Amino acid sequence: MASDKLKGHLSIAAAYIIFGLNVVLCKDIANSGAVAPIVLFTFRAIGASAIFWILSLFMPKEPVKKGDMWRIALASLLGFFLTQVTFLIGITMATAIDSAILGTLGPMFTMITAYFFVGEPITGKKAGGVAIALAGVLFLIFHSVHAGGASATTPLGVVMLLLNSITFSMYLGIFRPLVSKYSVVTFMKWVFLFSLIYALPFSARRLFTMDYAAIPATVRWEIGYLIVFATFIAYYLIPYGQKYIRPTLVSMYNYLSPIIATVVSISTGIDQLTWQKIIAAAAIIGGVILVSKSRAASQ
Repeated sequence: MASDKLKGHLSIAAAYIIFGLNVVLCKDIANSGAVAPIVLFTFRAIGASAIFWILSLFMPKEPVKKGDMWRIALASLLGFFLTQVTFLIGITMATAIDSAILGTLGPMFTMITAYFFVGEPITGKKAGGVAIALAGVLFLIFHSVHAGGASATTPLGVVMLLLNSITFSMYLGIFRPLVSKYSVVTFMKWVFLFSLIYALPFSARRLFTMDYAAIPATVRWEIGYLIVFATFIAYYLIPYGQKYIRPTLVSMYNYLSPIIATVVSISTGIDQLTWQKIIAAAAIIGGVILVSKSRAASQ
């Protein structure tokens, strides 16, 4: 139904708008050096796990089939643990411009993954839409006015950010059928619990030895945003939206992140609106519309 598709689009769009600001805040936290990437991830996993499990207490009980539990564990590994850890590590070793460029590769990986795992065809219209949107993002990035002083991107940083795009694309492409079987709260409470289990062996010692009083107040507020908005709310909206729109189209909204970064840069006075950005935005929107018009063979 059209109303269901609209709910899917609005949910995914909101999630990626949150992710856009998440990039800026994660970079600021990384620059502060107050919290190690794996510790920051653990904070997010603890917070999101607690919120989703508390919510589940007020909802009808929904048992998970034994055969699906290991699939949810794998979805957690790909869709959150590896995705977030590689991003949080990569952003400490990459400039904002390179992070944005590498992040736009997500729809390409998702389209390929969805083709192999869920049989979603790669039509000419769909591939063309992804290419047009990608060209728009690259045009935007290369013509943006950036403040100087950022540290250079390292090869390891590039590898981490590529892994970030690949793992999240695999999650979108492989686990859509699993996501559709359960409510968002049921699915995500297990996803974040598994993520926390994955993280603790790497972060437990630091959690007990770090100086919490030394964390600046601004960084604490930023961490709070990451837990509530970029983790709980955004990761609630993504599986909700996945129920209504195709994996490739979900990943297309990844292009919103550099747009949000540009808006934040303009509002803070470190960037300016140019005709190049207007053209890039038109290309991105046009690409999303073109992919939206591409129908699967079964339809």
